[in-house]
Amino acid sequence: MVKIATWNINSVRLRAPQVERFLAEQSPDVLCLQEIKCVEALFPHEVFAKLGYTHRAVHGQKGYHGVATVSRIPMREFGRYDWQDNGEARHVGVELLGDAAGAARGMIIENVYIPAGGDIPDREANPKFGQKLDFLDRMTRWADTLDRPTLLVGDFNIAPLECDVYDHKALLKVVSHTPIEVETLGRLRDAHDWVDLGRKHIPAPERNWTWWSYRTFWQEKDRGRRLDHMWASPDLARQSVAHRFVEETRRWEQPSDHVPLITEFDL
Repeated sequence: MVKIATWNINSVRLRAPQVERFLAEQSPDVLCLQEIKCVEALFPHEVFAKLGYTHRAVHGQKGYHGVATVSRIPMREFGRYDWQDNGEARHVGVELLGDAAGAARGMIIENVYIPAGGDIPDREANPKFGQKLDFLDRMTRWADTLDRPTLLVGDFNIAPLECDVYDHKALLKVVSHTPIEVETLGRLRDAHDWVDLGRKHIPAPERNWTWWSYRTFWQEKDRGRRLDHMWASPDLARQSVAHRFVEETRRWEQPSDHVPLITEFDL
């Protein structure tokens, strides 16, 4: 069994103790992080090394964005796509080389942090929104060329289904749940016949949220959205046996506004 996790940590240095606690309690084989907010030289490598995550692929930048994949299973980094087309660190791809028994050998994991898109859902009034849609279009063209079983994970910054937000009608004009974002994400999904593991294992309309704004006291109002995702190629998706979101991390002191997701595969 191989366990893969993803988490928008919202500053890995600030929340290194939380990452350490999560790894100790949940023990994933691989953890994909987004929004690490640091360059590779300042990444807290020692936190991961002492817990056995000796293989790391870090694509960071100063103060913003950034992604990292850490693993107990040997791996090699093979890709850093600039789907933003502006040099931002928003993707890293790795290939697992297999554990001692050969499990997970050849598994591809693409770790991505899709732009949030600003506050106004109009590309003319808000260039960031247009950049988000263009990012997804570039990803779609990439996905159309894939020919190996792949796991795509990360903060997609889109809640695609009506039940993926606390109030569908209230959020139709709010960036992350607008019809054009959902439609654009749908084209990415169709380009590779991706299987949404969150909804394979936690079928709609069951509550399955991964993000709550810092602006509201989330435990009382529970105004969540499902912005983080784990998608798999059809062949790989058939090997997924369990999936969950680890909501208790949102109750920890000074938490990330996102919670981790974990999928287990019988490989």
